[in-house]
Amino acid sequence: MLDGGIEFAAYTNAGGEERLWQVFGPGAESDVEAGWTEAWKKFHRPVRVGRLWIGPPWEQPDEGLIAVVVDPGQAFGTGAHPTTQLCLRYLLEHEPASLLDLGCGSGVLSIAAAKIGYSPVTALDLDGAAIEAARANAEANGVELDVKQADVAVDPLPAAELAVANIASEPLLEIAGRIDATELVASGYLVAEELELAGWELQERQELQGWAADRFARI
Repeated sequence: MLDGGIEFAAYTNAGGEERLWQVFGPGAESDVEAGWTEAWKKFHRPVRVGRLWIGPPWEQPDEGLIAVVVDPGQAFGTGAHPTTQLCLRYLLEHEPASLLDLGCGSGVLSIAAAKIGYSPVTALDLDGAAIEAARANAEANGVELDVKQADVAVDPLPAAELAVANIASEPLLEIAGRIDATELVASGYLVAEELELAGWELQERQELQGWAADRFARI
């Protein structure tokens, strides 16, 4: 932001630069540093949650930990976000059972669950790109998931012993009554939000870096 305006940066060639100037007016240009196409990788570092290692395919997993390898360029969910880590904590604490992952993104939670013994694992997402990413990541990790494209607000939801929903609070409030599970792990919202879900009773809350995750039991 410069003097109340907006600074716009773009990576392009000479032809693209000329078209940008025609639309936005003259601007400054500079050559990008060598290796810029690979530079983004330095922002994606492995995370460790209990006995789980979650990281990108170009990093070497820690010996002795269960590796969950996720391509960070395909869909939301690398393991780095606090809400993902909170959900992983709950999965590690819970006795493995059948699992329903609502809004699976890259599939990181489903893949981790399958690797620590949850079965069967069903992963749902509305975004086609997320479905492709989850399937590709599951294959790369050598686990079997039932990955389906679905609108969890209207489509039928399969029953499971445990459901996990790392989504925002608003859609969670809308779908809570539709979830057929004994327990629900919910995250994706800040600690200031204290949710009351119809048909569910709060059992436990965990917090990390200002984010919350709640474990509910069906009433």
